Amino acid sequence: MTLRILHIGKFFPPHRGGMESFLSDLVHTQRDQGLESHALVHGQPLADDPPWLRRVPVQVQLIYAPIALGFRSALARAIRDIQPDVLHLHLPNNSAFWALTLTAARQIPWVVHWHSDVVVSDAQAALRLAYHAYRPFEQAVLDRSERIIVTSPPYLQASEPLRRWRTKCAVVPLGLSPQLPPAGDKSPLWQAGRLKLLSIGRLAHYKGFDTLIRAVSGTPHLQLIIAGQGECMAELQALVQATTPIGAAPTVQLVGEVTETQKHQLLSSCDAFCLASTESTEAFGMVLLEAMAHAKPCIVSDLQGSGMPWVVSSSQAGLSNLPVGDANAWCLALAHLASQPQMLQTWGRQGQAALQSRFSMSACAQNLTAQYRMALNNPAPAAQPPRSSAPSVLIVIPARDEAATIGQVVSALITAGWQHIFVIDDHSTDDTGDIARRAGAIVARPVLPLGAWGGMQLGVRHAWAQGFEAVITMDADGQHEVAEIPLLLAGSAQADVVIGAHPQRASAMRQMAWRWFRAIAGFELRDLTSGFRYYKRPAIEILASDEATLLDYQDVGVLLLLRKAGMRMIEVPVSMNTRQVGKSRIFYSWFSVGRYMVTTTLLCLARWEASVKPKKI
Repeated sequence: MTLRILHIGKFFPPHRGGMESFLSDLVHTQRDQGLESHALVHGQPLADDPPWLRRVPVQVQLIYAPIALGFRSALARAIRDIQPDVLHLHLPNNSAFWALTLTAARQIPWVVHWHSDVVVSDAQAALRLAYHAYRPFEQAVLDRSERIIVTSPPYLQASEPLRRWRTKCAVVPLGLSPQLPPAGDKSPLWQAGRLKLLSIGRLAHYKGFDTLIRAVSGTPHLQLIIAGQGECMAELQALVQATTPIGAAPTVQLVGEVTETQKHQLLSSCDAFCLASTESTEAFGMVLLEAMAHAKPCIVSDLQGSGMPWVVSSSQAGLSNLPVGDANAWCLALAHLASQPQMLQTWGRQGQAALQSRFSMSACAQNLTAQYRMALNNPAPAAQPPRSSAPSVLIVIPARDEAATIGQVVSALITAGWQHIFVIDDHSTDDTGDIARRAGAIVARPVLPLGAWGGMQLGVRHAWAQGFEAVITMDADGQHEVAEIPLLLAGSAQADVVIGAHPQRASAMRQMAWRWFRAIAGFELRDLTSGFRYYKRPAIEILASDEATLLDYQDVGVLLLLRKAGMRMIEVPVSMNTRQVGKSRIFYSWFSVGRYMVTTTLLCLARWEASVKPKKI
């Protein structure tokens, strides 16, 4: 069945803005993918508007909110004409609230795209008052929705308005069509011999342009161009003049509004893109994806609760740890980067690759289609009480020096709907823990190194203490696709422990060790060292015991302990991304195999009658 989607947006190009560009790209991509996608937005109708785009004239703009008196009737006509299967509401947008008042709208499943919270600073008394009136309608829309789309894991974790509705939420990062316009002439604004820094956006108080100006003005070897128009233009221009040394040429230029061609000229010819935003109104930073499309490194502030640093850090596309509003720290970092051209180029290439693999509009549109189908097949009840039961499944991932992959693994899990993820950072020497935390996982770093099984047991004990009904353990290096998890769940109907088996990966040495183990232990399992497993609550209780702590070889001792306790165990075949498999920590030499076989032999032949009930922790 061809899905018919009606988007209710704020504006649409040629109106400038990240939400507007995203909506335009999304509708075009969805139509290319076979969906019948339409959009209802604010604005004056244009002669060349396609039939699927409807604009409603705005009478007045009130505190960033367009007031269009004809929006309710336009929405009613659009629903009658299009007969959509799903209403896709893009918030914040006050006109989306009209859907609450229409019977025809309430009979259609709603998917809410949560682009950002309404962030109110202390200095914005009028906006704070307006939000008191806005919030009840916002919460009513969230209550009525079937699914809520959030653009990054950090934003979902930090958003106060979404706190009651997290069971409906799914993370789908924004996307960008990677096609670039034909290469034109480079911008003539750049000066030779300087690190060319670019920032683009509306000149608003939360963008942090003042931080960039203070960091760059008068600094040797740096040049900053800021493109955009807004209410802070005069204030920022005065700051440039005040921070430029007397008699010196300014190293910061505010060039105002630029055309699309000029924007891409600046992006293609800069050395790095900077975004120093100071409030979580900057929920994602679509312009970062535009910079990544041009293979430009991104330098952003470490803004907690925003997806901006997550986009950069999980893509390894630049620096994402610069303090918010700290001009001195920005100055030192940018001056250092002026002498690191190779690093800048590497970040740029990594960002471009991440855009193609993780932040493409095609992938975004496909993930949204999956959310539409969930909304259609699983309508939420009219009133959904808060969940009081224990959480169901905890994903446990032990990790050591996995910065290259842990962000993608956690992000893929959250995108698939797994919200409870526990990463054990087992004394990594890189940024594994920080990247996993930014991606949305709970991260624990033990005082002493634990090893693979010790890390897994720490996660299992956390699950037992928190009342989880099941645990899934998986590797941090991307060997197992998140899409394979349903295979483990399917097997749980028959057993307490389900092991994801991929024996084809085994080397000759590993196969020899497995044959020996099967012979002396009497197991029929084929993949004895798989860390991709599902444990039900009874098995969790066994694995949280002190006795399990002593059995360091999870592939031997733990299986024996589970069998002794009467747990039912089965294997299910899974695929593996064998390109990610690195050097084995056990089967890397004949000596290591021999040591492993001696240890497992003693373990299998030993007799132990210890209790396997966990102590209180």
